[in-house]
Amino acid sequence: MKVDVLTLFPEMFTLMKASIIGRAIERNLLELNVVNMRDFSKDKHKKVDDTIYGGGAGMLIKPDIVWDSYEAVKSEKAKVIYLSPQGKTLCQSKVESLAKEQHLILLCGHYEGIDQRVIDKIVDEEISIGDYILTGGELPAMVLIDSVSRYIDGVITEDSTLEESFSNGLLEYPQYTRPEVFQDMKIPEILQSGHHERIKEWRKQEAIRVTLEKRPDLLKNVNLSKQEKEYLEKLVKEENKTFQ
Repeated sequence: MKVDVLTLFPEMFTLMKASIIGRAIERNLLELNVVNMRDFSKDKHKKVDDTIYGGGAGMLIKPDIVWDSYEAVKSEKAKVIYLSPQGKTLCQSKVESLAKEQHLILLCGHYEGIDQRVIDKIVDEEISIGDYILTGGELPAMVLIDSVSRYIDGVITEDSTLEESFSNGLLEYPQYTRPEVFQDMKIPEILQSGHHERIKEWRKQEAIRVTLEKRPDLLKNVNLSKQEKEYLEKLVKEENKTFQ
């Protein structure tokens, strides 16, 4: 996959060279190209913003700056995403869908945003990472790159994505490693039993329990077996919780 990022602050993306994403770039599984939109300013002072028509606080990124940056990296298969608080919230299904794209162009706003005309002209989709305001689109772009990259073939093992949180609609079950005893707390005996079917069942039940405790809203859209539904009902009664 190729990802082009259009930003006024390219230095922020040095973080992407670390850890798993950095290794994916080194192995040519991911091509990350960060474009400094200031390079396309025709102003001798590299000015990229201007005052807002009709009045208002702050400055707006000029449309010609964004357009010329886009023209420098566009392709027939590119999907242009504007990181914006007005967009649909990034979720797991969207992450997995974007991982199938060949070319993403991520547009990072700053200041008061970007002239609407160029947004209307080039943007295919607006995406938000939550209902709050940040100083710019750089951090959301990094979140999107990180989450999407994990689903590119070869970046991580397929097993690592099969049972993690949200992969099946539930949060992930608790996990443990050595030492066997830590601060007088032992790992669950079932995990040392070697009985794979029983371990699998325990993990599913724990995933249901954790989801009920932390994100009960997710359970509305999860397909559970009859036995799993009975287990959920038991948990609700035991913990005196209501779930509708």
